[in-house]
Amino acid sequence: MTTVDKTGYDKTAWEMVVGLEVHVELRTETKLFCGCRNAFGDEPNTNICPVCLGLPGSLPVLNRMAVEYAMRIGLALHCEVKPSIFHRKNYFYPDMPKDYQTSQYDEPINVDGWLELPDGTRIGIERAHMEEDTGKTTHLGTTGRIHGADSSLVDYNRAGVPLVEIVSRPDLRSSEHARAYVSELRAIVVATGASDGKMEEGSLRVDANVSLRPVGVEEFGTRCEIKNLNSLRSLGRAIEYEASRQAQLLGDGGRVIQETRHWVEGEGRTVSGRSKEEAYDYRYFPEPDLVPVDPGENWKALVASLLPVLPAERRRRLAEAAGVTPAEVAVIVDLDLDALVTAAIDGGADGRIAVNRVTNEVAADAEAGRTLDPTSFTRLVAMEGSGKVTASQSKTILKELLAAGGGDPEAIAAAKGFEALGDDALGAAVDAAIAAHPAEWERFKGGDPKVAGLFVGQVMKATQGQADGKAVTALLRQRAGQ
Repeated sequence: MTTVDKTGYDKTAWEMVVGLEVHVELRTETKLFCGCRNAFGDEPNTNICPVCLGLPGSLPVLNRMAVEYAMRIGLALHCEVKPSIFHRKNYFYPDMPKDYQTSQYDEPINVDGWLELPDGTRIGIERAHMEEDTGKTTHLGTTGRIHGADSSLVDYNRAGVPLVEIVSRPDLRSSEHARAYVSELRAIVVATGASDGKMEEGSLRVDANVSLRPVGVEEFGTRCEIKNLNSLRSLGRAIEYEASRQAQLLGDGGRVIQETRHWVEGEGRTVSGRSKEEAYDYRYFPEPDLVPVDPGENWKALVASLLPVLPAERRRRLAEAAGVTPAEVAVIVDLDLDALVTAAIDGGADGRIAVNRVTNEVAADAEAGRTLDPTSFTRLVAMEGSGKVTASQSKTILKELLAAGGGDPEAIAAAKGFEALGDDALGAAVDAAIAAHPAEWERFKGGDPKVAGLFVGQVMKATQGQADGKAVTALLRQRAGQ
Protein backbone atom coordinates (compact mmCIF):
# COMPACT_ATOMS: atom_id res chain seq x y z
CA MET A 1 0.00 0.00 0.00
CA THR A 2 1.42 3.39 -0.96
CA THR A 3 1.24 6.58 1.08
CA VAL A 4 0.65 9.39 -1.39
CA ASP A 5 -0.15 12.99 -0.48
CA LYS A 6 -2.35 15.29 -2.53
CA THR A 7 0.56 16.28 -4.81
CA GLY A 8 1.44 12.67 -5.63
CA TYR A 9 4.47 12.18 -3.35
CA ASP A 10 4.78 8.44 -2.54
CA LYS A 11 6.35 8.25 0.91
CA THR A 12 6.79 4.47 0.74
CA ALA A 13 9.05 4.83 -2.31
CA TRP A 14 11.02 7.94 -1.40
CA GLU A 15 12.59 9.15 1.81
CA MET A 16 12.84 12.89 2.33
CA VAL A 17 16.15 14.27 3.60
CA VAL A 18 16.16 17.82 4.95
CA GLY A 19 18.90 20.02 6.37
CA LEU A 20 18.22 23.58 7.50
CA GLU A 21 20.33 26.72 7.56
CA VAL A 22 18.81 29.19 10.01
CA HIS A 23 20.04 32.78 10.01
CA VAL A 24 19.55 34.46 13.38
CA GLU A 25 20.05 38.21 13.76
CA LEU A 26 21.67 39.09 17.08
CA ARG A 27 20.07 41.75 19.28
CA THR A 28 23.16 43.92 19.73
CA GLU A 29 22.84 47.69 19.95
CA THR A 30 25.23 48.17 17.04
CA LYS A 31 26.35 46.29 13.94
CA LEU A 32 29.00 43.59 13.81
CA PHE A 33 31.99 45.67 12.71
CA CYS A 34 30.95 49.30 13.22
CA GLY A 35 29.02 51.61 15.54
CA CYS A 36 25.92 51.96 13.37
CA ARG A 37 22.60 51.34 15.08
CA ASN A 38 21.13 47.83 14.75
CA ALA A 39 17.38 48.41 14.56
CA PHE A 40 14.45 47.15 12.51
CA GLY A 41 12.12 49.52 10.71
CA ASP A 42 14.21 52.71 10.67
CA GLU A 43 14.13 55.04 7.68
CA PRO A 44 16.07 53.37 4.81
CA ASN A 45 19.80 54.08 4.55
CA THR A 46 20.05 56.03 7.80
CA ASN A 47 22.05 53.47 9.82
CA ILE A 48 25.13 53.39 7.58
CA CYS A 49 28.77 54.49 7.71
CA PRO A 50 32.00 54.05 5.72
CA VAL A 51 32.68 50.69 7.42
CA CYS A 52 29.39 48.94 6.63
CA LEU A 53 29.40 50.53 3.15
CA GLY A 54 32.90 49.20 2.53
CA LEU A 55 34.37 52.57 1.58
CA PRO A 56 38.16 52.70 0.92
CA GLY A 57 40.28 53.16 4.03
CA SER A 58 37.60 52.03 6.51
CA LEU A 59 38.52 49.32 9.00
CA PRO A 60 36.23 46.89 10.90
CA VAL A 61 36.22 46.47 14.70
CA LEU A 62 34.56 43.31 16.02
CA ASN A 63 31.54 43.73 18.32
CA ARG A 64 32.37 41.95 21.60
CA MET A 65 28.69 41.49 22.55
CA ALA A 66 28.01 39.77 19.24
CA VAL A 67 30.74 37.23 20.07
CA GLU A 68 29.16 36.59 23.48
CA TYR A 69 25.71 36.10 21.93
CA ALA A 70 27.21 33.64 19.45
CA MET A 71 28.81 31.77 22.35
CA ARG A 72 25.47 31.66 24.20
CA ILE A 73 23.81 30.09 21.16
CA GLY A 74 26.63 27.59 20.71
CA LEU A 75 26.61 26.50 24.36
CA ALA A 76 22.80 26.24 24.37
CA LEU A 77 23.08 23.93 21.35
CA HIS A 78 25.70 21.74 23.06
CA CYS A 79 28.37 22.85 20.59
CA GLU A 80 32.10 22.97 21.12
CA VAL A 81 33.03 26.67 21.28
CA LYS A 82 36.38 27.04 19.51
CA PRO A 83 38.85 29.71 18.41
CA SER A 84 37.72 31.03 15.03
CA ILE A 85 38.69 33.36 12.23
CA PHE A 86 36.76 35.50 9.77
CA HIS A 87 37.01 35.17 6.00
CA ARG A 88 35.97 37.26 3.05
CA LYS A 89 33.30 35.48 1.03
CA ASN A 90 33.57 37.10 -2.38
CA TYR A 91 30.52 37.53 -4.59
CA PHE A 92 28.64 40.34 -6.24
CA TYR A 93 25.20 41.27 -5.05
CA PRO A 94 23.79 44.79 -5.04
CA ASP A 95 22.63 44.35 -1.42
CA MET A 96 26.24 43.76 -0.23
CA PRO A 97 28.00 47.10 -0.75
CA LYS A 98 31.52 45.71 -0.15
CA ASP A 99 31.09 43.03 -2.87
CA TYR A 100 32.11 40.47 -0.25
CA GLN A 101 30.60 39.21 2.98
CA THR A 102 32.64 38.87 6.15
CA SER A 103 31.84 35.40 7.44
CA GLN A 104 33.44 32.38 9.11
CA TYR A 105 34.45 29.57 6.79
CA ASP A 106 36.56 26.59 7.83
CA GLU A 107 37.18 27.66 11.45
CA PRO A 108 33.75 28.63 12.87
CA ILE A 109 33.17 29.56 16.50
CA ASN A 110 30.65 26.74 17.25
CA VAL A 111 30.80 23.17 15.93
CA ASP A 112 29.36 19.70 16.51
CA GLY A 113 26.24 20.25 18.62
CA TRP A 114 22.68 18.99 18.82
CA LEU A 115 19.13 20.02 19.54
CA GLU A 116 16.40 17.84 21.05
CA LEU A 117 12.80 18.16 19.82
CA PRO A 118 9.85 17.87 22.24
CA ASP A 119 9.19 14.31 21.01
CA GLY A 120 12.74 13.29 21.97
CA THR A 121 14.24 13.30 18.45
CA ARG A 122 17.81 14.60 18.43
CA ILE A 123 18.96 16.69 15.45
CA GLY A 124 22.66 17.27 14.89
CA ILE A 125 24.13 20.77 14.53
CA GLU A 126 27.02 20.94 12.10
CA ARG A 127 28.09 24.49 12.97
CA ALA A 128 26.82 27.85 14.18
CA HIS A 129 29.10 30.51 12.76
CA MET A 130 29.18 34.31 12.82
CA GLU A 131 28.75 36.55 9.80
CA GLU A 132 27.30 39.89 8.78
CA ASP A 133 23.87 40.31 7.22
CA THR A 134 23.27 41.80 3.79
CA GLY A 135 21.17 44.79 2.90
CA LYS A 136 17.62 44.47 1.64
CA THR A 137 16.58 44.82 -1.99
CA THR A 138 13.02 45.69 -3.01
CA HIS A 139 12.08 44.98 -6.61
CA LEU A 140 9.36 47.23 -7.97
CA GLY A 141 6.96 45.71 -10.44
CA THR A 142 4.28 43.08 -10.76
CA THR A 143 6.47 40.05 -9.99
CA GLY A 144 8.23 41.30 -6.85
CA ARG A 145 11.39 39.62 -8.14
CA ILE A 146 14.33 40.94 -10.14
CA HIS A 147 13.09 39.25 -13.32
CA GLY A 148 10.33 41.47 -14.65
CA ALA A 149 10.99 44.30 -12.19
CA ASP A 150 10.73 47.88 -13.42
CA SER A 151 13.34 49.07 -10.93
CA SER A 152 14.95 48.08 -7.64
CA LEU A 153 15.65 49.87 -4.36
CA VAL A 154 18.39 48.94 -1.87
CA ASP A 155 18.33 49.63 1.88
CA TYR A 156 21.74 49.18 3.52
CA ASN A 157 20.50 49.56 7.11
CA ARG A 158 20.66 45.77 7.54
CA ALA A 159 24.10 45.43 5.89
CA GLY A 160 26.55 44.56 8.63
CA VAL A 161 23.99 43.48 11.24
CA PRO A 162 25.46 40.52 13.20
CA LEU A 163 24.16 37.06 12.36
CA VAL A 164 24.71 33.54 13.57
CA GLU A 165 24.04 30.97 10.85
CA ILE A 166 23.04 27.64 12.39
CA VAL A 167 23.55 24.71 10.04
CA SER A 168 21.84 21.44 10.92
CA ARG A 169 22.98 18.04 9.80
CA PRO A 170 20.68 16.37 7.24
CA ASP A 171 18.84 14.55 10.04
CA LEU A 172 15.30 15.77 9.36
CA ARG A 173 12.94 13.39 7.56
CA SER A 174 9.66 15.32 7.33
CA SER A 175 8.26 18.81 7.02
CA GLU A 176 6.66 18.37 10.47
CA HIS A 177 10.06 17.71 12.05
CA ALA A 178 11.53 20.68 10.17
CA ARG A 179 8.84 22.96 11.61
CA ALA A 180 9.40 21.52 15.10
CA TYR A 181 13.15 22.05 14.74
CA VAL A 182 12.82 25.72 13.80
CA SER A 183 10.25 26.29 16.55
CA GLU A 184 12.56 24.73 19.14
CA LEU A 185 15.59 26.60 17.80
CA ARG A 186 13.72 29.88 17.96
CA ALA A 187 12.71 29.19 21.57
CA ILE A 188 16.34 28.49 22.46
CA VAL A 189 17.84 31.62 20.89
CA VAL A 190 15.13 33.79 22.46
CA ALA A 191 15.71 32.16 25.85
CA THR A 192 19.44 32.92 25.66
CA GLY A 193 18.69 36.59 24.98
CA ALA A 194 20.78 36.49 21.81
CA SER A 195 17.89 37.31 19.45
CA ASP A 196 14.24 38.32 19.48
CA GLY A 197 13.55 35.54 16.93
CA LYS A 198 10.90 37.53 15.07
CA MET A 199 10.44 35.76 11.76
CA GLU A 200 8.00 38.41 10.57
CA GLU A 201 10.77 41.04 10.89
CA GLY A 202 13.50 38.88 9.38
CA SER A 203 15.32 38.30 12.66
CA LEU A 204 15.12 34.59 11.93
CA ARG A 205 15.15 33.30 8.36
CA VAL A 206 15.40 29.74 7.08
CA ASP A 207 16.98 28.12 4.02
CA ALA A 208 15.87 24.51 3.51
CA ASN A 209 17.99 21.93 1.69
CA VAL A 210 15.69 19.21 0.38
CA SER A 211 16.56 15.97 -1.40
CA LEU A 212 15.02 12.55 -1.93
CA ARG A 213 16.48 9.07 -1.92
CA PRO A 214 14.83 5.70 -2.49
CA VAL A 215 13.66 4.12 0.75
CA GLY A 216 16.41 1.86 2.11
CA VAL A 217 19.24 3.63 0.24
CA GLU A 218 21.97 5.29 2.34
CA GLU A 219 23.42 7.59 -0.32
CA PHE A 220 21.96 11.10 -0.39
CA GLY A 221 20.21 12.44 -3.46
CA THR A 222 20.90 15.78 -5.14
CA ARG A 223 19.63 18.63 -2.99
CA CYS A 224 17.96 21.91 -3.82
CA GLU A 225 18.08 24.87 -1.45
CA ILE A 226 14.90 26.87 -0.86
CA LYS A 227 15.90 30.39 0.17
CA ASN A 228 14.59 32.82 2.79
CA LEU A 229 11.53 31.14 4.27
CA ASN A 230 10.13 33.48 6.91
CA SER A 231 7.30 31.54 8.55
CA LEU A 232 6.75 28.02 9.85
CA ARG A 233 3.78 27.63 7.53
CA SER A 234 5.83 28.58 4.48
CA LEU A 235 8.64 26.27 5.61
CA GLY A 236 6.33 23.25 5.80
CA ARG A 237 4.55 23.98 2.53
CA ALA A 238 7.78 24.66 0.64
CA ILE A 239 9.44 21.43 1.81
CA GLU A 240 6.40 19.33 0.88
CA TYR A 241 6.11 20.95 -2.53
CA GLU A 242 9.80 20.55 -3.30
CA ALA A 243 9.81 16.89 -2.26
CA SER A 244 6.80 16.23 -4.47
CA ARG A 245 8.41 18.10 -7.38
CA GLN A 246 11.58 16.05 -7.08
CA ALA A 247 9.63 12.78 -6.74
CA GLN A 248 7.72 13.49 -9.93
CA LEU A 249 10.90 14.49 -11.75
CA LEU A 250 12.76 11.36 -10.65
CA GLY A 251 9.75 9.16 -11.32
CA ASP A 252 9.63 10.43 -14.90
CA GLY A 253 13.27 9.45 -15.43
CA GLY A 254 14.69 12.96 -15.01
CA ARG A 255 17.37 14.15 -12.63
CA VAL A 256 17.45 16.83 -9.97
CA ILE A 257 19.80 19.75 -10.64
CA GLN A 258 21.53 21.25 -7.61
CA GLU A 259 20.30 24.82 -7.44
CA THR A 260 18.76 27.45 -5.23
CA ARG A 261 15.01 27.88 -5.51
CA HIS A 262 12.58 30.49 -4.24
CA TRP A 263 9.23 29.91 -2.58
CA VAL A 264 6.26 31.73 -4.16
CA GLU A 265 3.74 31.91 -1.35
CA GLY A 266 0.77 32.98 -3.45
CA GLU A 267 1.26 30.16 -5.94
CA GLY A 268 2.32 27.51 -3.43
CA ARG A 269 5.39 26.41 -5.40
CA THR A 270 9.14 26.82 -5.68
CA VAL A 271 10.77 28.37 -8.74
CA SER A 272 14.33 28.07 -10.01
CA GLY A 273 16.83 30.68 -8.85
CA ARG A 274 20.42 29.96 -9.81
CA SER A 275 22.76 27.00 -9.97
CA LYS A 276 24.16 26.33 -6.52
CA GLU A 277 27.68 27.58 -5.91
CA GLU A 278 30.21 25.48 -4.08
CA ALA A 279 32.66 26.88 -1.55
CA TYR A 280 35.43 27.35 -4.10
CA ASP A 281 33.18 29.59 -6.20
CA TYR A 282 33.20 32.17 -3.42
CA ARG A 283 37.01 32.48 -3.33
CA TYR A 284 37.26 32.57 0.45
CA PHE A 285 40.36 34.05 2.01
CA PRO A 286 41.12 35.18 5.60
CA GLU A 287 39.95 38.70 6.45
CA PRO A 288 43.24 40.63 6.75
CA ASP A 289 41.74 43.42 8.88
CA LEU A 290 40.49 41.19 11.74
CA VAL A 291 42.47 39.14 14.25
CA PRO A 292 41.47 35.55 15.22
CA VAL A 293 38.77 35.20 17.88
CA ASP A 294 39.75 33.10 20.90
CA PRO A 295 37.10 33.34 23.64
CA GLY A 296 39.22 31.60 26.29
CA GLU A 297 38.10 29.14 28.96
CA ASN A 298 37.24 31.79 31.57
CA TRP A 299 34.94 33.69 29.21
CA LYS A 300 33.25 30.49 28.07
CA ALA A 301 32.67 29.44 31.68
CA LEU A 302 31.18 32.84 32.51
CA VAL A 303 28.83 32.74 29.53
CA ALA A 304 27.76 29.19 30.42
CA SER A 305 26.99 30.24 33.99
CA LEU A 306 24.69 33.00 32.75
CA LEU A 307 22.53 30.77 30.54
CA PRO A 308 18.92 30.37 31.72
CA VAL A 309 17.07 27.06 32.03
CA LEU A 310 16.42 26.15 28.40
CA PRO A 311 13.12 24.85 26.93
CA ALA A 312 14.07 21.16 26.87
CA GLU A 313 15.03 21.19 30.55
CA ARG A 314 11.91 23.18 31.45
CA ARG A 315 9.79 20.54 29.68
CA ARG A 316 11.59 17.73 31.46
CA ARG A 317 11.17 19.29 34.91
CA LEU A 318 7.52 20.22 34.38
CA ALA A 319 6.61 16.83 32.91
CA GLU A 320 8.27 15.03 35.81
CA ALA A 321 6.41 17.15 38.37
CA ALA A 322 3.04 16.74 36.63
CA GLY A 323 3.40 13.03 35.86
CA VAL A 324 3.09 13.47 32.10
CA THR A 325 5.43 13.26 29.11
CA PRO A 326 7.60 16.17 27.93
CA ALA A 327 5.63 16.30 24.67
CA GLU A 328 2.42 16.93 26.65
CA VAL A 329 3.81 20.13 28.18
CA ALA A 330 5.51 21.46 25.03
CA VAL A 331 2.77 24.01 24.34
CA ILE A 332 2.84 25.19 27.95
CA VAL A 333 6.59 25.84 27.90
CA ASP A 334 6.46 27.36 24.42
CA LEU A 335 3.88 29.90 25.61
CA ASP A 336 5.78 30.53 28.86
CA LEU A 337 2.88 29.31 31.01
CA ASP A 338 4.74 26.67 33.03
CA ALA A 339 4.65 28.84 36.18
CA LEU A 340 0.88 28.27 36.44
CA VAL A 341 1.22 24.49 36.40
CA THR A 342 4.15 24.58 38.81
CA ALA A 343 2.17 26.75 41.23
CA ALA A 344 -0.79 24.36 41.11
CA ILE A 345 1.42 21.33 41.79
CA ASP A 346 3.23 23.13 44.62
CA GLY A 347 -0.20 23.96 46.07
CA GLY A 348 -1.16 20.29 46.17
CA ALA A 349 -3.47 20.29 43.13
CA ASP A 350 -3.57 17.56 40.51
CA GLY A 351 -0.75 18.12 38.00
CA ARG A 352 -2.45 16.39 35.09
CA ILE A 353 -5.62 18.47 35.50
CA ALA A 354 -3.46 21.63 35.65
CA VAL A 355 -1.68 20.58 32.45
CA ASN A 356 -5.00 19.94 30.70
CA ARG A 357 -6.49 23.30 31.69
CA VAL A 358 -3.39 25.28 30.69
CA THR A 359 -2.83 23.39 27.43
CA ASN A 360 -6.41 23.88 26.29
CA GLU A 361 -8.20 26.81 27.93
CA VAL A 362 -5.33 29.04 29.11
CA ALA A 363 -3.23 28.55 25.97
CA ALA A 364 -6.13 29.92 23.91
CA ASP A 365 -5.55 33.27 25.66
CA ALA A 366 -1.89 33.02 26.61
CA GLU A 367 -1.46 36.75 27.24
CA ALA A 368 -4.18 36.66 29.89
CA GLY A 369 -2.75 33.41 31.22
CA ARG A 370 0.62 35.00 31.90
CA THR A 371 -1.07 37.54 34.21
CA LEU A 372 -3.53 35.10 35.83
CA ASP A 373 -3.21 34.87 39.61
CA PRO A 374 -1.57 31.46 40.28
CA THR A 375 -3.40 31.10 43.60
CA SER A 376 -6.81 31.42 41.95
CA PHE A 377 -5.82 28.87 39.31
CA THR A 378 -4.53 26.47 41.97
CA ARG A 379 -7.78 26.66 43.95
CA LEU A 380 -9.80 25.97 40.80
CA VAL A 381 -7.71 22.93 39.86
CA ALA A 382 -8.09 21.63 43.41
CA MET A 383 -11.89 22.04 43.17
CA GLU A 384 -12.00 20.06 39.95
CA GLY A 385 -9.70 17.39 41.34
CA SER A 386 -11.85 16.92 44.44
CA GLY A 387 -15.06 16.69 42.42
CA LYS A 388 -16.56 19.95 43.74
CA VAL A 389 -16.98 21.06 40.13
CA THR A 390 -17.01 19.09 36.90
CA ALA A 391 -14.49 19.58 34.11
CA SER A 392 -17.11 21.52 32.14
CA GLN A 393 -17.87 23.77 35.09
CA SER A 394 -14.16 24.26 35.75
CA LYS A 395 -13.67 25.52 32.19
CA THR A 396 -16.50 28.04 32.65
CA ILE A 397 -15.01 29.33 35.90
CA LEU A 398 -11.55 29.52 34.36
CA LYS A 399 -12.87 31.69 31.56
CA GLU A 400 -14.01 34.25 34.13
CA LEU A 401 -10.74 34.05 36.04
CA LEU A 402 -8.80 34.75 32.84
CA ALA A 403 -10.97 37.73 32.00
CA ALA A 404 -10.47 39.24 35.47
CA GLY A 405 -6.85 38.17 36.01
CA GLY A 406 -7.91 36.09 39.02
CA GLY A 407 -10.67 35.93 41.60
CA ASP A 408 -12.46 33.54 43.91
CA PRO A 409 -13.36 30.33 42.04
CA GLU A 410 -15.58 29.12 44.88
CA ALA A 411 -17.61 32.33 44.75
CA ILE A 412 -17.98 32.08 40.97
CA ALA A 413 -19.13 28.46 41.31
CA ALA A 414 -21.70 29.41 43.92
CA ALA A 415 -23.00 32.35 41.88
CA LYS A 416 -23.51 30.07 38.90
CA GLY A 417 -25.19 27.36 40.95
CA PHE A 418 -22.41 24.87 40.35
CA GLU A 419 -22.76 22.17 42.97
CA ALA A 420 -21.47 18.65 43.04
CA LEU A 421 -24.14 16.19 41.97
CA GLY A 422 -24.97 13.67 44.68
CA ASP A 423 -24.37 9.97 44.07
CA ASP A 424 -28.11 9.21 44.21
CA ALA A 425 -29.02 11.89 41.67
CA LEU A 426 -26.21 10.84 39.36
CA GLY A 427 -27.20 7.18 39.58
CA ALA A 428 -30.81 8.01 38.84
CA ALA A 429 -29.81 10.01 35.77
CA VAL A 430 -27.64 7.14 34.50
CA ASP A 431 -30.46 4.62 35.03
CA ALA A 432 -32.92 6.88 33.19
CA ALA A 433 -30.56 7.14 30.20
CA ILE A 434 -30.14 3.35 30.11
CA ALA A 435 -33.89 2.80 30.23
CA ALA A 436 -34.45 5.27 27.39
CA HIS A 437 -31.94 3.55 25.06
CA PRO A 438 -32.20 -0.24 25.54
CA ALA A 439 -30.68 -1.16 22.16
CA GLU A 440 -27.65 1.04 22.70
CA TRP A 441 -27.28 -0.32 26.22
CA GLU A 442 -27.09 -3.88 24.88
CA ARG A 443 -24.34 -2.73 22.51
CA PHE A 444 -22.44 -1.14 25.40
CA LYS A 445 -22.76 -4.30 27.51
CA GLY A 446 -21.54 -6.28 24.51
CA GLY A 447 -18.30 -4.33 24.56
CA ASP A 448 -18.97 -1.47 22.08
CA PRO A 449 -17.34 1.58 23.71
CA LYS A 450 -18.52 3.96 20.98
CA VAL A 451 -22.01 4.30 22.48
CA ALA A 452 -20.66 5.49 25.84
CA GLY A 453 -20.67 9.05 24.51
CA LEU A 454 -24.40 8.86 23.88
CA PHE A 455 -25.11 7.96 27.52
CA VAL A 456 -22.69 10.58 28.87
CA GLY A 457 -24.35 13.20 26.70
CA GLN A 458 -27.82 12.20 27.86
CA VAL A 459 -26.82 12.36 31.52
CA MET A 460 -25.10 15.73 31.07
CA LYS A 461 -28.24 17.06 29.41
CA ALA A 462 -30.49 15.72 32.17
CA THR A 463 -28.29 17.20 34.92
CA GLN A 464 -27.72 20.52 33.11
CA GLY A 465 -24.00 19.88 32.91
CA GLN A 466 -23.52 19.13 36.61
CA ALA A 467 -22.47 15.52 36.09
CA ASP A 468 -18.84 14.52 35.86
CA GLY A 469 -18.17 12.65 32.62
CA LYS A 470 -15.65 10.30 34.23
CA ALA A 471 -18.07 9.45 37.03
CA VAL A 472 -20.82 8.74 34.49
CA THR A 473 -18.55 6.39 32.53
CA ALA A 474 -17.55 4.62 35.73
CA LEU A 475 -21.20 4.07 36.67
CA LEU A 476 -22.01 2.77 33.20
CA ARG A 477 -19.23 0.21 33.44
CA GLN A 478 -20.37 -0.73 36.92
CA ARG A 479 -23.96 -1.25 35.71
CA ALA A 480 -22.66 -3.34 32.79
CA GLY A 481 -20.47 -5.47 35.05
CA GLN A 482 -17.30 -4.42 33.25
